[in-house]
Amino acid sequence: MFTTFHRRSLAVLLAGLAFAAFPALTSATHSWGGYHWARTVTEFPLKLGDNVSNTWDPYLATASTDWSFSEVLNTSIVTGTKDPKRCQPTSGRVEVCSATYGNKGWLGLAQIWLSGPHITQGTVKLNDTYFNTTRYNTPAWRRLVMCQEIGHTLGLDHQDENFTNANVGTCTDYTNNPAGNEHPNQHDYDQLVTIYNNHTDSTTTVGQTAAALAGNDFETPAQWGKLVRLTNNGRTALFELDLGRGHKLFTFVILAEGGKLGPFMGGDIRQ
Repeated sequence: MFTTFHRRSLAVLLAGLAFAAFPALTSATHSWGGYHWARTVTEFPLKLGDNVSNTWDPYLATASTDWSFSEVLNTSIVTGTKDPKRCQPTSGRVEVCSATYGNKGWLGLAQIWLSGPHITQGTVKLNDTYFNTTRYNTPAWRRLVMCQEIGHTLGLDHQDENFTNANVGTCTDYTNNPAGNEHPNQHDYDQLVTIYNNHTDSTTTVGQTAAALAGNDFETPAQWGKLVRLTNNGRTALFELDLGRGHKLFTFVILAEGGKLGPFMGGDIRQ
């Protein structure tokens, strides 16, 4: 088991190797709207519920280790809910799920529930309908999407959203070629420090046991609320659902190649 010292030392080593191979993004800011988990300590524990298949387990383990290199949080993998297909959220943690969700267009999605600026729960869904195909059934694609979607539930946006330019060297980069974009880089860790080290909170939303929002699997655009952002000719999208009383649900979507989402809001999202 890594101690805090060992995790941080290894993070510095890996960051140095990453910077040797990839250009640094020194001026980019990729906080997701300033959304963050409320916490009373500067380094907080965050549980990742394991609702993935045996095929996905090593990729979940890698992503958990990668994000725990950050000096502001430490993730751990715990037993998930009973139904990966529905992937119901659990208050105070992130549920990570894989299933054959069907030809719904999306390869992976991340969802966070907010109370004001604070994340109260999150889910990650990995669509095996596409990951079981030759195009996406590779270690590189699995590592990138797992890493990126968990990063969203921590409060991170993307460092780069152009699928066709040179890889930035981080899983928060969109790409058509995931090799080399399979892990966080130092800029991701620096952004987490910026998000979480500027203050602590008087209360915490981490590890709470209050009942989570139930009764909706949130798998289709009709359930995601209004379209906030559409990028890459419809390849990526962000939705916002107002749940009332200061509570919201945000959904980040990355489409499979050739996938589409729709109809919604009077039209389709197409690649």
